[in-house]
Amino acid sequence: MTIAENPVRLTEVAATHPPQDIRKSGLDPDFWYPVARSKDLKRGKTLGVHFAGDPIVLVRPQADAVFALEDRCAHRQVPLRVGQVSGCTIKCGYHGWTYDKTGKCTSVPYLDMCTMKPNRVRSYPCREAYGLVFVFPGNPDKAATVTFPDLPSASDPEYKTRYLDRRVDCHWSFMHENLMDMNHQFLHRRLMGGVKTIFLGARKGDNWMEADYTFKRSSGKQPLGEKFMLGKRPDAAPEDRDLMTIRTEYPYQTLRFWTAGSEHPALDLWNVYIPLDKAQRTNHTYGLMMIRRPSIPGVINILWPFIVWFTNGIFAEDRWICELEQAAFDRQGEDLNHEIFPAIRDLREVIVNNGRSIEM
Repeated sequence: MTIAENPVRLTEVAATHPPQDIRKSGLDPDFWYPVARSKDLKRGKTLGVHFAGDPIVLVRPQADAVFALEDRCAHRQVPLRVGQVSGCTIKCGYHGWTYDKTGKCTSVPYLDMCTMKPNRVRSYPCREAYGLVFVFPGNPDKAATVTFPDLPSASDPEYKTRYLDRRVDCHWSFMHENLMDMNHQFLHRRLMGGVKTIFLGARKGDNWMEADYTFKRSSGKQPLGEKFMLGKRPDAAPEDRDLMTIRTEYPYQTLRFWTAGSEHPALDLWNVYIPLDKAQRTNHTYGLMMIRRPSIPGVINILWPFIVWFTNGIFAEDRWICELEQAAFDRQGEDLNHEIFPAIRDLREVIVNNGRSIEM
């Protein structure tokens, strides 16, 4: 196992004077973001999604790659998602205006195109990978130079992948903090029993930070779902304990867990939190939770229902508490948190320094 000390920064700081209130920090759009599961976009169909209040229509032609456009017709502004896929184009459901994948209007059924001014809607760079549909909602000229997420475990047959796909009614920064701060194990006491978190240290750069943890059971027994997912975790000498490394490399977040002495992580998690509304107070979490298969073939499929039950419980509690944090912010109108944990203070600095002001 290795820990990268100096990863390449993906993009420059987005704003000269970034917002100081972390809950008013807008996500930098100049990255590749998943906005839908591939399975939810059928052949010959459309799917409406959002990024920070901007409506986007995904279009999957019968025999071509997915493309993404601004979800409006240039004519009467009705959403293109209610239109009809025709070949490699989308026809507006109102008057049949036709748009290609570049957003150019190529046909108006009742007019000679030569006599009308060019009409178009915005197109978004779009890619499909890991069972997700990604768009680049920022400056399209940067799309070719910004690194696309590299998730080797997602295509490794030694891992079985579970998709995370859920809406959470909170600013996306709460989600980064929740995963990064393993001191919140008390929240999960009903599911996990007593677990003592041991913070091992943190590192940071301009657009990233990561923290290391290990754990010790203080009371109760290890739950079956956790045992099946991560293996049995005995109380061991410090040098033989498990290792969890959580990393925010803006705007993505990862968690990797190695059982003591193992070369490969037992759990490899990749998350990104997509703001839905313009104020960015709701997000859609997309993630890939990749769990290493046991040495006995097929056993993972038998254990999978226990893993799903356990992780569903953990995710439900995390969503509940983050939405309560958002409710507190909404009442107060500003971030009044008294944060003392060094890793979270570093994380907040990364988020604020790489964010953009939200334009309302």
